[in-house]
Amino acid sequence: MSLAGKKIIVIGGSSGIGLATAQAATAEGATVVIASRSRERLEQASDQMQGAPEIVTVDVRDSSSIQRLFDVVGEFDHLTTPGNEGALGRFLELDVEIARRGFDSKFWGQYQAVKCGAPNIREGGSIVLMAGAYSQHPEPGAVPQASINSAVEGLGRALAVELSPIRVNVVSPGLVDTPRFNSLPGKQRSEMFESAAKTLPAKRIARAEDIAQSILYLMRNPHATGNVLYIDGGLTLR
Repeated sequence: MSLAGKKIIVIGGSSGIGLATAQAATAEGATVVIASRSRERLEQASDQMQGAPEIVTVDVRDSSSIQRLFDVVGEFDHLTTPGNEGALGRFLELDVEIARRGFDSKFWGQYQAVKCGAPNIREGGSIVLMAGAYSQHPEPGAVPQASINSAVEGLGRALAVELSPIRVNVVSPGLVDTPRFNSLPGKQRSEMFESAAKTLPAKRIARAEDIAQSILYLMRNPHATGNVLYIDGGLTLR
């Protein structure tokens, strides 16, 4: 199935995986709407894309903001939600409210995006949610994130059944080289990625473009629904 001429909504499309997804979809001839909290970052992202994507500000923690997004967008074909936040920290030390905010953003944000957006999806359309490999490969300091990702995976499977024939899938990446790590000094960042890559069967760290292609694959494939696609370099095999 071609994405040419399709309208795709990318929540979190101002950077990282979301921006890479928007760029790849535009290159395939899709019409793209990118959304995130910051108008400035959306405008910067728009400058990095072919053509002129529609940009809409949204706060996924605010249900009225999400509803306004879909009121503005109208009918569309595919929705993806790669831009979201989680929560990391040692379980006994991490404040419960920080963990709760992680759920508010990554789980409930995606939940509400689907609830508000699904009625606008055209026949043959789909939704791609974003989880993460901690669901299958938890590590110390990642209890909230592992819990959130597991919840998102369950949400995707359940929605695939209830929203049928709208297709719903989940992408679950491992460590990805995105701007979220730009705050680290260059040497520290490189050493972290090199060390992590050595532990993976793929012997490399994912780029945002790798995850973007997985998202587009699930949009294109008319027989893909209820899947959780682990794009983690083999992390879950360890």
